[in-house]
Amino acid sequence: MSRNTVWMAAAGCLIATPVAVWWLVGDLSAAVPPGTALDRAIRPPAIDPWAERAAGIAAVLVVAGTAALLVRASHRRRFDRRWWAALLPALAAGALAGAGWRVMTAGTLGANIGAGLTIILGGPLVALLLLWSLGWSAHLLRSR
Repeated sequence: MSRNTVWMAAAGCLIATPVAVWWLVGDLSAAVPPGTALDRAIRPPAIDPWAERAAGIAAVLVVAGTAALLVRASHRRRFDRRWWAALLPALAAGALAGAGWRVMTAGTLGANIGAGLTIILGGPLVALLLLWSLGWSAHLLRSR
């Protein structure tokens, strides 16, 4: 297993994680009788159900496959274990972004309190996780 394969797996896992979580969380809109208008903080893009399902299943498979490949490479010492301290916070930030997008686009009756909490709590948390990941990555690259 080459280094390029390991880095491509890490990149694929980072890209697919928000989509996988977004699909696994699913639509959080309120269940209301037909014809009832829902309020939304952000209107979600119009995606056909088959395309949403295909993207979600593909993303889950990519995350599972790349995570397995990274764990295997880590055990075989092809992936430096110190990089997990940068990769895991970035993956957590992606997962929070995917779940947060579902909360932000959920249809509600009245105010979407979850959207406000997602902005107030989720935004800074995602920023901190990404800053940690970036800082640790820079530290590892400088220590070479």
